[in-house]
Amino acid sequence: MQKILIPTDFSENAWNAIDYAMQLFRNRRCTFYLLNTYTPVIPSSRFMAKMIDGVRIVDAVRENSEQGLNKTVRRIQTKYGNPNHSFETISSFNLLVEEVKDIVETFGINLVVTGTKGASGVDEVFMGSNTVRIIKSVRKCPVLAIPYHFEYVTPTEIAFATDFNRFYTTSELEPLLDLAKMFKATIRIVHVQYGIKALTELQQFNLNMLRRYLNDVEHYVHTVSELNSVSHTLETFSKELGIHLLAMLNYQHSYMEKMTREPIIKRTAFHTQIPLLVIPELGMEGVSIKSKEEQKVEAEG
Repeated sequence: MQKILIPTDFSENAWNAIDYAMQLFRNRRCTFYLLNTYTPVIPSSRFMAKMIDGVRIVDAVRENSEQGLNKTVRRIQTKYGNPNHSFETISSFNLLVEEVKDIVETFGINLVVTGTKGASGVDEVFMGSNTVRIIKSVRKCPVLAIPYHFEYVTPTEIAFATDFNRFYTTSELEPLLDLAKMFKATIRIVHVQYGIKALTELQQFNLNMLRRYLNDVEHYVHTVSELNSVSHTLETFSKELGIHLLAMLNYQHSYMEKMTREPIIKRTAFHTQIPLLVIPELGMEGVSIKSKEEQKVEAEG
């Protein structure tokens, strides 16, 4: 049973991410946690005689949030009616990123799925400010970002972008291997270099270990020259090879970190045309995070 968190603001962009998740996990038993956060602007004025008006505003926004979530669940069930899938709704008076972090911890979430479009066109330069904040903040499970307008394609071609400068643990590679095995996908390891040069001993060791982990999965190694920026290079590579999903680890000095720090002018071309799976740095902790409830039961037992 997988636990998947999907934040929604009831936009078509958010629905597109939900739609993708329903199809990606159609053959898996899953509990989907649909989250809507709200932070109503309460008028604060010395001319406002009663706070009751402020309370009413919060109640109205909460009611809209809850109704929106229930409507979304009905829409999913009408379209898919999948007996493998169950749904929980969470309406929260909180900031989105803080609530996402809390839910991941509380319920032992295995994956966060989110749309990439920001509230404004400017935010969409990279992936939408909320998406980037979630990726930077969620450290206990992977985040799958679905581009706006992307139509579901079974991910049989998956790119894994890495520079081989870091050792990978089995727990970190688990989400990648899981998807590859689920869809009998080919993994294309892509290494972006600024000027082609031989791998160092450390890089070669890490590559050998990576290939050992991927032993049961068809995989290939591609070394490509950097074109203007890492983001542009990966986008070009993905288009040329017909990649359906791009995966990468997020750690200090990783491609993911470089992309979020690249000057705006360099990443205007990168609109994440394909789904992006960002795996956090887990080290030896492992992907199988236990929820607070499970930890409590074990402690009491």
